[in-house]
Amino acid sequence: MRIDLRNHPTLNRLAQILLLLVFWRAGEAIVRIVHLPIPGAIAGMLLVLALLASGKLSMTSMKQGAEWFLAEMLLFFVPAVLAVLDHGEFVGIVGLKVLAVIFVGTIIVMGVTAVAIDIGYRLMMHQGASRHVRN
Repeated sequence: MRIDLRNHPTLNRLAQILLLLVFWRAGEAIVRIVHLPIPGAIAGMLLVLALLASGKLSMTSMKQGAEWFLAEMLLFFVPAVLAVLDHGEFVGIVGLKVLAVIFVGTIIVMGVTAVAIDIGYRLMMHQGASRHVRN
């Protein structure tokens, strides 16, 4: 069975967002049941990745929901900004240390993400080339 929400015109961005939330909750459940030492959100993303890689879930069926989450990502960080404003100790050497950790962490995450995307793109191109040769 292949899940493809684009074939259902009544299922729109909201349905895709809800589907992403379902995968997140499924990841949480898997982590609790199996006692994995990773966050449930990561397990949910791995589940989505496995479904995408197997072809049982199409990227277009998740695109609008994922784009909405990316566009509204700043809203998820507003509570963190308000917490910094409530704590004056962050305006000083402690704050500079925290900013350094955040900066270095962001650079590491961006680097790892870039490498993962590059590897995925190369695999996708390799699979596309091998499919083209077979046909």
